[in-house]
Amino acid sequence: MQGPKLDEIDRKILAELQADGRMTNVELARRVGISAPPCLRRVRVLEEGGYIRGFHAEVDPRSLGFEVQVFAMVRLHSQSEKDLAAFEERARAWPFVRECHMLNGEIDFILKCVAPDLPSFQHFLTDRLTSAPNVASVKTSLVIRCAKDEPGVPFAEHETAGGR
Repeated sequence: MQGPKLDEIDRKILAELQADGRMTNVELARRVGISAPPCLRRVRVLEEGGYIRGFHAEVDPRSLGFEVQVFAMVRLHSQSEKDLAAFEERARAWPFVRECHMLNGEIDFILKCVAPDLPSFQHFLTDRLTSAPNVASVKTSLVIRCAKDEPGVPFAEHETAGGR
């Protein structure tokens, strides 16, 4: 945890903003049961504390012509910190890579990739990913359909479990 300890109002603010980041501060304050000025102060403290990383629009990749979604499981030859950091830096620079997670186990990284079509992804796979320094192997899985894509965290479950 980076910032101050969260109270019930802070958690309500985060839950409401996670559900709808476009609402006005006045509406947010109404929903969490406080007046607008302290609500705005709390949001700023949550931003400064690192609890809120930013606000963005959730766009539909398919409507923008990105028809292909692929998960790529990457194994590296070397897992030294220098080599791991170099791969992460490279993955951040690849536009088709939307998420990059380092894993524990047989796979070193899993990448969530999007592309306009299969030939575009294949070009990225063969010309950039598999030929990148230190990459030992890449296994890919094409997404057929998505049953759930829920951003954020499950606040209700956290409260039920008694977490703070």
